[in-house]
Amino acid sequence: MRRKFITNLGFLLFLNLLVKPFWIFGIDRTVQNIVAPGEYGFYFTVLNFTFLFNILLDFGITSFNNRNIAQNNHLLNKHFSGITFLRLFLAVIYFAVIFTVAALIGYDSRHFYFLAFLGINQFLISFILYLRSNISGLLLFKIDSTISVLDRVLMIIFCSILLWGHITTQPFQIIWFVYAQTLAYLLTALIALLIVMKKAAFIRLQWDKAFFISIVRQSFPYAMLVLLMSFYNRIDSVMLERLLPRGIGTTQVDIYAKAFRLLDAVTMIAYLFSVILIPIFARLIKDKSPVEGMVKLSFTIIFTISMIVATTSSFFSNQIMELLYVGQIQEAQKVFVFLIIGFIPISVTYIFGTLLTANGSLKALNIMALTGMVVNFGLNYFLIPPLLAVGSAYASLATQFVTAIIQVAIAQRIFKFTINWKYIFTLLFFAVGVIIINMLISNMVWDWRIAFVVAGLVSVLWAFILRLLSIGGFIRLMKSK
Repeated sequence: MRRKFITNLGFLLFLNLLVKPFWIFGIDRTVQNIVAPGEYGFYFTVLNFTFLFNILLDFGITSFNNRNIAQNNHLLNKHFSGITFLRLFLAVIYFAVIFTVAALIGYDSRHFYFLAFLGINQFLISFILYLRSNISGLLLFKIDSTISVLDRVLMIIFCSILLWGHITTQPFQIIWFVYAQTLAYLLTALIALLIVMKKAAFIRLQWDKAFFISIVRQSFPYAMLVLLMSFYNRIDSVMLERLLPRGIGTTQVDIYAKAFRLLDAVTMIAYLFSVILIPIFARLIKDKSPVEGMVKLSFTIIFTISMIVATTSSFFSNQIMELLYVGQIQEAQKVFVFLIIGFIPISVTYIFGTLLTANGSLKALNIMALTGMVVNFGLNYFLIPPLLAVGSAYASLATQFVTAIIQVAIAQRIFKFTINWKYIFTLLFFAVGVIIINMLISNMVWDWRIAFVVAGLVSVLWAFILRLLSIGGFIRLMKSK
């Protein structure tokens, strides 16, 4: 299992690092820089609003299905038709809810137009993730990895034509960005659907009331978890726009989006760990095999990566913002420092939260997520008016640390891992060392790009010196079964 984890993680990371950085920094960033001020903030706010109710599209079915198919492959044929019909029914509910809530909070006609297309995009994303959960549940990780980047590849093609293809004399419109995403998600969903239909021997959609009730009942705890986590991860920009005066709100969302973009990019790495880990953890737990070794391996790798990325990025935050954007640099830099440090607890969550999900510890996870939502909403409510986007960044960082600590504590209580004090002190020693390395190198008279790379490489070397990473260990792992 460890070899399968490393080889498939490597392939998944390779594909995503090949494609998604260009999408984020080449396309998404370019769009924000060239559209009129506040336009990207408007788009970003409506986008995050659609995320808040995403659970109605899925109802926890994807998380439940990933674990279920990994432990019981034969259920794919039995469940696929019924779950697909159920998801179409949930989509109707989703659109009814988002339009109703949008009307209640005072969205205007332009909000509603964007909401319609972004809602369709959320439906397609949710359906793609469900289809991928079947593929990864069968441990077909290479196919799943390819599907995971297909939508971004298509978006890059479509947006590149719109941005640089000279097919129109009009300035780039933010709605074109939304249209390109819709087309890319639609094509990806069709391809993924054909793959799963072949594996599931799909014949036709079926209405089965008893089956629907059974699936909803089993997936409800997952639904609550996703709903609560969506609120504390995505409500920041919505609260910024709603709590601040008109005009100021969208400007602050613009600033927040600039800082959030890089966090979103690096969080992809931690998310990819969870994609592979949840079926592996589920299989190990079902077979009553020990999970401690896999947890330590995955946590060591992701903690090393997140500590280096977060620390180095925060020390060079001003230069990074100046490189990426035009305008509002100082404001974005302040927000960015707090958001990027949050990558460390977010990475912890993607290991221990995934383990607890695979174990079916949904009650504990839901209590954790409810705590996170209350902390995040409360801090945002009190910090946004005086501190603007920086206040929202404070709230996000605090919430991520609180929820990560709770998940580690829950996992320790359930799995009773051996407490290895030497390992814990090594991690702390590594973290302190990375901070010192960046303090020293960032103050040297170098081109900051060179200093950034050197600080990262020296930090990686520091991880090898402390034997958190080991070339020999990776070689032995690849030779094992």
